[in-house]
Amino acid sequence: MPNFAANISMMFNEYDFLDRFAAASKSGFKAVEFLFPYDYEPTVLKEKLIDSSLDLALFNTSPGDWEKNERGLGSIPGREGDFEKAVERALEYADVLGNTHIHAMSGIVPDQGNPKNHRKTLIENLKRAAPVAEKHGKVLIIEPINTRDIPGYFLNYQSQARSIIEDVGCDNVKLQFDLYHCQIMEGDLAIHMENLIDICAHMQIAGTPGRHEPSVGEVNYPYLFQLMDKLGYTGWVGCEYRPKGSTEEGLSWLHETLS
Repeated sequence: MPNFAANISMMFNEYDFLDRFAAASKSGFKAVEFLFPYDYEPTVLKEKLIDSSLDLALFNTSPGDWEKNERGLGSIPGREGDFEKAVERALEYADVLGNTHIHAMSGIVPDQGNPKNHRKTLIENLKRAAPVAEKHGKVLIIEPINTRDIPGYFLNYQSQARSIIEDVGCDNVKLQFDLYHCQIMEGDLAIHMENLIDICAHMQIAGTPGRHEPSVGEVNYPYLFQLMDKLGYTGWVGCEYRPKGSTEEGLSWLHETLS
């Protein structure tokens, strides 16, 4: 059975952020993930993890200036120094919080940008960052994101991510396979999962369309959960969705899956 982690940036929004850890634990989760930890001291977050007996699955590197529509720095030419600092800061947090995986956000290609230059920049940045992360025992992961949720995001397709990971050539640079994003961009989720399992370090789920509970929408998640087991996937499966109503009322899918 998959190991589910609640994404508390999206789930349990009925509670203040620091109260979401206990709510997730009470609801049956053994781990959490979130987008960004940087508004809090790492020791504060670590205390919440310990108090709630939770593991931390992952978080993201700094996106840059969110208010200016920045969504990562990894592929942005001219921002290499900012990306290096973002990774360093993420590693400082991960050393305290105990998560192995860090999502290195790629960023947005501007209208006049050259995707080839962005690809080259991302590969070079990851080649420099991976040995640093390895010294901390951490894995950097990249995630294809659909163009509907984040228009212009550099990384959109699974084959694109595999090509970059292979060109980086570091054992601690892996894939974050988000089934919601993949369904929107490519579909064929089972085949993609089978073909990507060798480089997959983390998975995420949400119902499609709508990004609600995985029990809502067009994707047959019970089948895919069985496939995860069949393929021997033992990593975390992040529940990165927006509940249609209250979080707890929408968790029947989790209880049925775990029963």
